[in-house]
Amino acid sequence: MTFGSVRIVAAPENNPPFSIEAMAYEEDTWLIMSADPKVCEPQEHPIRLMTDLMNARTEPVGSVLVEGKRPLRFLAVVHDVDQDPTWKEEWVEKALVNIFQEAEQRRLRAIGLPMLGTLHGRLEYRRFTELLGQVLMQTTLKHLRRLWLLSPVENGQDIVEMLKTALKN
Repeated sequence: MTFGSVRIVAAPENNPPFSIEAMAYEEDTWLIMSADPKVCEPQEHPIRLMTDLMNARTEPVGSVLVEGKRPLRFLAVVHDVDQDPTWKEEWVEKALVNIFQEAEQRRLRAIGLPMLGTLHGRLEYRRFTELLGQVLMQTTLKHLRRLWLLSPVENGQDIVEMLKTALKN
């Protein structure tokens, strides 16, 4: 489908419809979700590690951290593991706004976007597409031309139809 000058394609992760310059990922305030699960021997003295842990600060919910080189990694902080449930719709919406702002500031033309809040949270696909539709209608996109919406199902047509409905309202 097309929204303004942006072509939106829903496709599964194993079938990218085009190359991207950035991919968004669900993240939490402590950045646990993106941490390397491999256990390594510490390179620093244990006292230094404990001091660093005591001084550690959480990232704000709704924020987006940018890592790596192209494709960039947009870490969308939509979870707070200190709360139950760990996610809220307003955090997902704020993260979507920040993802598109980052993409525009960096003049990106193609990004990948999972359905935030649906992977590690219980946000329904339909509600995510409604939030995405609201954000798209409120955002001016000058540079972005292609949006790959990572579909959790093999056939992304249902997701596209949900987004079309959301954009009509």
